Amino acid sequence: MSTTAQQMRAWRGPALLSFGFRPFFLGASIWAALAMALWVAMLLGFITLPTAFDPVSWHAHEFLYGYLGAVIAGFLLTAVPNWTGRLPIVGWPLAGLFALWLAGRVAVATSLAFPSLPVALVDLALPLALGAALVREIIAGRNWRNLIVLVLLACFATGNAMFHWEAAHVRYAAQGYGLRLGLCSAMLMIGVIGGRIVPSFTRNWLVRENPGRLPAPPMQRFDKFALALLLAGALLWVLAPKATTTGATLIGVGAVHAIRLARWAGHRTRREPLLWVLHVGYAFVPLGAGALGVSVLWPGLAIDAAGQHLWMAGAIGMMTLAVMSRATLGHTGQELSAGPGTLLLYAAMLVAVSARLGAGAWPQAREVLYTVAATAWIAAFGGFALLYGPLLLRARR
Repeated sequence: MSTTAQQMRAWRGPALLSFGFRPFFLGASIWAALAMALWVAMLLGFITLPTAFDPVSWHAHEFLYGYLGAVIAGFLLTAVPNWTGRLPIVGWPLAGLFALWLAGRVAVATSLAFPSLPVALVDLALPLALGAALVREIIAGRNWRNLIVLVLLACFATGNAMFHWEAAHVRYAAQGYGLRLGLCSAMLMIGVIGGRIVPSFTRNWLVRENPGRLPAPPMQRFDKFALALLLAGALLWVLAPKATTTGATLIGVGAVHAIRLARWAGHRTRREPLLWVLHVGYAFVPLGAGALGVSVLWPGLAIDAAGQHLWMAGAIGMMTLAVMSRATLGHTGQELSAGPGTLLLYAAMLVAVSARLGAGAWPQAREVLYTVAATAWIAAFGGFALLYGPLLLRARR
């Protein structure tokens, strides 16, 4: 077998295990909706999970490291074979990786019954196994330019390990180094990978559908400067989140990445939701950086949580939903166009982010806005599982 297509055709088991994006995107979307439902039930006092994490830390961990960890795995297991020209991981090895992710979710949710170290090792098993497999593929394929993605994956896994340590020793890990390192690793992934796919997909569509101004080519000198500044701002925020230098740098990050986004001609993609949603998702990177910077320099405004949610719910939530929907359509042989159902998913995600931000700005309406945000979030990801689940479970046509 010498091609990806031959490898996939040779698999005689469930279609769900025929490519990395299938189990991980489906599992991620179901978990995003289920974890939010559990979070709401915990807040209302209906249930108490047997987890050693405090409720807020469990909520933050399971979105950042649980949900996003699955999306990253699905994306990389699908993209790396394209980058390296080597065969994808399919079948029972893929099932084993997915089982490691599921084991991590169970271990964290029931961690009160176990010592903290075994729980952390179970949760870290997927990123460690995934990293080892991808290192092998990239080295064998001599695809050195994508080693940066593996470095960011290592930082992401390190953040998860730190989160577990802080949850065991500091107790309130939701505001610790582990969360900040994981979140910044995610923003850098969006900066690197989004900086490639957003202008490239936009250019391809504009050349065919709407000739005129095209996006600036990806990864030019300005893009490298923008990523270097994002790295500097991320390191400062992880290590010294309240320093004046950190606030000023983050505001600079917001300005530079807003300019970077403007260079991609997103305003010309209004007729194709699969494209403009990528631009909207990336827009939350500069918005979140700017809000965090302002909260550092003017702490009296009390918008620190807004900046984090612009990154976590906005940038991560919207960008991953956009990438999962586009990748699923493309890799299952569907037309690359968003139907009414997909538009509703994007709209629900925007409502969720807006309502969550509004809850911080208008305390008198907080309970209502929390309810709206949670409901819209569940609708977005539960809707993805219902709408795209059949495509993920069927063989490519």
